[in-house]
Parts: sequence; structure tokens; C-alpha cells
Amino acid sequence: MSVPTASSFVPGLEGVVAAQTRLSSVDGLAGELIIAGFPLERLASNATFEETVYLLWHDALPNVAQLDDFRQELAVDRSLIPATLDLLKAAAAQKVDAMDALRMAASTLSLRVPGEQAANLSHEEANKRDARILVAQFPTIVAAYWRLTEGNDPIEPRGDLSHAANYLYMLFGAIPSAERTRGMETYLNTVVDHGLNASTFAARVIIATQSDMISAIVGAVGALKGPLHGGAPGPALDMVFEIGDASRAETVLREKIERGERLMGFGHRVYKVRDPRADVLAAASERLYRADGDMALYNLSREVEKTALALLEEYKPGRNLKTNVEFYTALLLHGLGLPTPLFTSTFAISRVAGWTAHCFEQQQAGRLIRPQSEYIGVKDRHWLSVDQR
Repeated sequence: MSVPTASSFVPGLEGVVAAQTRLSSVDGLAGELIIAGFPLERLASNATFEETVYLLWHDALPNVAQLDDFRQELAVDRSLIPATLDLLKAAAAQKVDAMDALRMAASTLSLRVPGEQAANLSHEEANKRDARILVAQFPTIVAAYWRLTEGNDPIEPRGDLSHAANYLYMLFGAIPSAERTRGMETYLNTVVDHGLNASTFAARVIIATQSDMISAIVGAVGALKGPLHGGAPGPALDMVFEIGDASRAETVLREKIERGERLMGFGHRVYKVRDPRADVLAAASERLYRADGDMALYNLSREVEKTALALLEEYKPGRNLKTNVEFYTALLLHGLGLPTPLFTSTFAISRVAGWTAHCFEQQQAGRLIRPQSEYIGVKDRHWLSVDQR
């Protein structure tokens, strides 16, 4: 067996190609995001979330009958089992972070299928079943946990509502309007997949060991929780609220920059031009706020964005620090009534579809992910007994 030649150490695997995928293409220089062959702006504003999940899993959009069947399959798996609900109640009593609650609750989804029934499924069939359960259950888990932390009983999911509408219904107890549903749907479609990011890579590494789908997704949730990956959309809107009036925007933002503070919602590690997801969510935000929201807040946000971009170009010329997905994520989710602590877990409700799709790809590849490490420690140490140290 030949041993591959060691290559140079690359911190953070920057620029290293570790997978081939048909799921998404991220071009940071062109500001382009392709999702399963569709430009993001074409898919996000037109598809239902169920259509997007089906597309990622099957590499084709469903026809009417296929879409109806898929919606029903997801709806059947929405309700929580007692073990999951008991865990969420215990977590709510301790007020743990919403992402911790999601991670713990996701682990209990292995209990949904009796052992005898599970034993009759192949590894591949079990992973497909678990992927469906994960996508169906994430909104129920997040909504139930939030209501429990607020002292309210969870609301049972409805099988006659779409994935996006049902999430809003379980949070607030009212069937959302078409515009509010479209706003949530657009958000879920926009952030469903984004190349080989940290959480997606974590999921692929785990599934590559021939572990199960739920273990892979629990690992991905853990990776997403980290602030260097999941981001912090809330502070972007906090900055808008702090400014309060467009006439104060330049003064407040200039002071922040001169103090060395980062302007939240601007700049991205990959995109060197404007984040295409920001454009999609900006349009969705305008549509939502015009139909059912506070246009004063929307207009203030646009003025803050305009001023921030001008000042960033003034203070950091050539850096191309443009609006990123966090800025309009915060505005859109706030307009939908979501509390800031749920922003990252709502992101996970979308991204679980991308994670599971990547797991299917990695499973088909059938290759263990096993990079090399470069040893930088000392060698030839001499052993001393404990009384000599």
C-alpha cells in the first residue's frame, strides 16, 4: 500500500479542496451563489422550502404529485415524542442556550424508531429516514423550546400548513399571512447551503466514518453554535436600534470605526463583493415590511447600510467590506417577530437540509476523510521517574 507524500501545512485548510459537490457553488469574487444549479435569487424567491429540500436531496424539482407526497411525509414526522419534550422542559428550566437545547434534543431523535423496525433497514435507508425526521423536527424543537422558556405550553404542529408557515404557527399560535410565510420561506431557502463551511464539513467527516445521520447532524449543530461560524445577526440590528435616527448614523458609525469596533453585518471571509444573500433578503425584507411591518425601521436600516458602506470605503479603501447576510437576516427575522436568541437556531432549521444532502453525497463517495497532521513537538525526550521530576 503506497503512502501519499505529505504536503505543506495549510492553516484552517484555506483553499484546500476537500470535496466535490453538486449542492452549491460559492464564488466570492463574483458575488455568486448557485444552489443545485439555480442562481440563489431565482430559487429563494420562488421555491417553497419543501421544493428546495427535495431539490437538494434528489437533484431535481418535484412535480405536483411528488411535492404533495413529500410535504405529507415531512408533516407526519413533525410531532415531538415524550422523551424529546421532557428533555426540552429540563433544558428550559435551566434556561440553556437555544442552540444547546437543539443539540441535545436532536440526539433524542434516535428514539423515534423502535429498535426492531430500525434493524430491518439498511444503513442507507436508515439515514434517509433520519434525514426526513431531522428536517421535520427541527422547527418543532426550536418553537417548543422557546415557548417553554417563556412559560408557555408548546403548540402542536399542523399537518395542513407548509414547513415555513407551521414554524411561525408553532411559535406564535396564529396562522401566518401569505407575506409572512413567504418571508420565512425566502429566508430558509437563502441559507440552506453554502459550500464546505465548518458545520457542513463536520457533518461530512462524521458520516464518512459510516456513523449515522443523527450523529452527523448533532456534530454540525455543535459547529454552527460557534460564533466564528454561525455568526451573530442580532448585533447588526442592535446597531440600527442604537442609532435610532438616520441623522445620527454617520456620527455613531464613525465613532465605532475610530474606536476600532467592527460594524456588524458588513464584510465576509469569502465574499469580496456584496454577499448575494444580502440582496435576496433585502428584497424579502422590503416586501414583508411594506405588507406587514414598520417601514420606518426598514428605511432606517437602509440609511444605516448606505452610511456604513460609505464610511467603510473611506476608512478602509480597497477592502471591499460590503453588506453580508447577517444584516438583512436580522431585519427580516425581526420583522417576522422572532426573538434574537432564536436567530441561529432558525438558521439551523434551514441548514439541516443542506447538511443532510451533503451527508448523502459523502455516503455515496464512500471515502473516509483522513487528512494528515504535521508534528511540531520535541523528540527524544528522556524518561524521569516521578520522584526525579
